[in-house]
Amino acid sequence: MTLASTNIIDLIQVNEQGIIHVREAEVITKDGVEVARNFHRSVFTPGQDVSSQPEKIKAIANATWTTEVVSAYEAMVASQARGV
Repeated sequence: MTLASTNIIDLIQVNEQGIIHVREAEVITKDGVEVARNFHRSVFTPGQDVSSQPEKIKAIANATWTTEVVSAYEAMVASQARGV
């Protein structure tokens, strides 16, 4: 009996504010047959440091987080903090 665990990023979404949602699956197999799958979710906001993340996440952040997207996100956060 051989148990193995593999982590894969199985879903990446970017919403209209440029926020990146990532779902990572831990796939547990027994003798090559999947017996369980657990999920972990992460969220990355425009301008956030993603340098320690997998290349897929860095590439999407670099492609979508333009100066305009980061500025708009920061303005939205600031207006919410003021209660506007």
